[in-house]
Parts: sequence; C-alpha cells; structure tokens
Amino acid sequence: MTEQADLAPGPRALYPLKAVHTRLRSLAWRARGGEAPGGPGFRILYYHRVSDERDELAVRPRRFAEQLDTLAAEGYRAVDVLTALDAAPGAVGLAFDDGYLDVAENALPELERHGFTATVFLATAVTDGRVPLAWYRTQPPLLSWDDVARLDGGALRFEAHTVTHPNLLAVDDARAHEEIAGSKRELEARLGREVSIFCYPAGLYGERELRLAAAAGYRAACTCEPGLNSGGTNPYRLHRTQVDARDSLLDFRAKLSGGFDAPSRARAVWRRARYGASSRS
Repeated sequence: MTEQADLAPGPRALYPLKAVHTRLRSLAWRARGGEAPGGPGFRILYYHRVSDERDELAVRPRRFAEQLDTLAAEGYRAVDVLTALDAAPGAVGLAFDDGYLDVAENALPELERHGFTATVFLATAVTDGRVPLAWYRTQPPLLSWDDVARLDGGALRFEAHTVTHPNLLAVDDARAHEEIAGSKRELEARLGREVSIFCYPAGLYGERELRLAAAAGYRAACTCEPGLNSGGTNPYRLHRTQVDARDSLLDFRAKLSGGFDAPSRARAVWRRARYGASSRS
C-alpha cells in the first residue's frame, strides 16, 4: 500500500476534520432543500486516483461506480473538460489529475459502461519518470506514454498539467513560462494533436499564470476552486470541485448540485496548512 507524505506540517491529521466539515456542509445543503443554484453552466468534478489503496487521494472503485451511477440516474452527461466547454445543459465535466495507472484500471471501465468521457491532466516529466510526485514516500504506478497514446481519444482525453508539477507561485518567470508552455509542447509531440486545456498544479496560480496560459495558446485552464462555470467565467479560471476519498454519496450529490459553490473559511485554512503561505486560492 502507498503512503502519502505531508507537504506542510500536520496536514494528514487534518483529513478527518476536513471530512467532518464536508459532511456538515452537505447536511446544511440538504436542509436547504438540496437544490442546485439557478443559472446555465456546468460544473467540473475532479479526482486523482480510483483505488482501494490507503491513500487520501484515492476514491474506492465501488464508490466511484456509485457516483457515476448517480450521474446517469439524474440525467447528467459526464464529459471531458474540452467537451464541457461547448456542451449543452445537463453536462458535467470529469477530470483526473496526475495520470495514475489505476485511472485506466478502475475508472475507465466505469466511464465506458456509461458512455462518459473524462480529462486526465499530465505533468510530462512525471509521466516520463524524470521527476517524482513529491508528496509520496512510495509513488503509486503511473500511466506510461504507451498507455497515454493508446487511450487518448477514447473515454479519456489527455491535457497539460505543467512539466514537473511545481508550485507555480514559487518559481521565477522563466521557469513558470517553460512549465506552462513546455508541457503543451511536449504533450503535443507525444499525442500528435493540439492540447487545449491546462490545469494549475494544486490550483495554485496568480495573474502571471493566467497570462502565461493564454499566451501559450491554451483555450482554457482549470483551478481547484469550486463553483459553476457560466458564460461569464474567465476561461483561464475554470472552477472545479474535488471529490474526496472520504466523501459519502450525500457529499457527492451536494458537490454535484452546488452545495459547495460558496467560499468556505475552513477550506482556506485547509489549503494554507496543505500548501503554505503561497496558496492564494
């Protein structure tokens, strides 16, 4: 089993508290009637892993299957982020960060069963094995480039997530440019097609990163801020809501329906503990 290393002092101990906070917000959403906020638009739900391993980033396969069953039963079309940008009402975007092998092993069959699609955001040097994912003591297996080439364009579509998965706010201008533009260039060379969507690692970005994503030629970029994406949303600040390992089906329904769209002070405290003072989002 994998163990997740801490990035900041004490964040592992905060995961149970985060789950309690999530449940309280879900119960409050249900008490308000459990309705989605009005207005046209789409939400993006994002994951990291789908696995039974002991990892706070891993949603169990059985729970993931229940979540997709819920989407289908409630009439949603789950699609990759690029498709969601142009989709009619009733679509919800799905994304996976970092390119873990268990996405192909455990998530892909469920996506295919429902006819859904999803985006997988790759940090190219991590996929290469040039650099590891820093938060693991023992890194779980990742998709290989052969896997990526074979799977791209089916139920999975691969998009850019920098070269080395850094905190972009902590690097200088030249490196930030290369991380953002370089990941597009490297991934396009591997896939033989245009790469259109970028994802800021850990959702850490500022005005510089917005400008660099636009200058690199991306059509849109994803944050880790929950909310509805509408016609007025800055395309380089697309909202996404994380589905956590400890989420119940009630939590999932609340996230799907806008129960977590409003800013949360507790979430801001969590992100400061997880990512340090550089977290602006």
